[in-house]
Amino acid sequence: MLPNIALERLNGNSENTHDYAGKVLLVVNVASECGFTPQYHELQALYDEFHSQGLEILGFPCNQFGGQEPGNDEQIQAFCNTKFGVTFPVFKKTDVNGLHTHPLFEYLKAAAPGLLGTEAIKWNFTKFLIDRNGLPVKRYASTTSPKNIREDIKKLL
Repeated sequence: MLPNIALERLNGNSENTHDYAGKVLLVVNVASECGFTPQYHELQALYDEFHSQGLEILGFPCNQFGGQEPGNDEQIQAFCNTKFGVTFPVFKKTDVNGLHTHPLFEYLKAAAPGLLGTEAIKWNFTKFLIDRNGLPVKRYASTTSPKNIREDIKKLL
């Protein structure tokens, strides 16, 4: 079960993971200047299609891979809104690896390791699918298109 972990949105509002209890979650580390950034379109399409059925997509900007998220909170929010029309929750810039790894990503990496059992996140747009009971179901590589996760999401809804 997903532990209760503090989260802070780009706008400064505080939340925690238990605020999303009973929802299917897709947690993604995102970046504005990444080759995978166009995945925002597909993430938003999934959110539009399934949000009313209980899907939440949680975006966590990360600047640990090639400095591809250099902006401040306001710049990131403006980019997400104007360039991709993002309406799903986006949180403060987050470390997903290393000494200052956010507790949510510590938990997800241990619960849903990557290829050959590795826990480290390799790049931006790594995705974690979590069921309604707060159990991580699957981890997807950056190269996995969000539209290819659609069927897995439908099974959990």
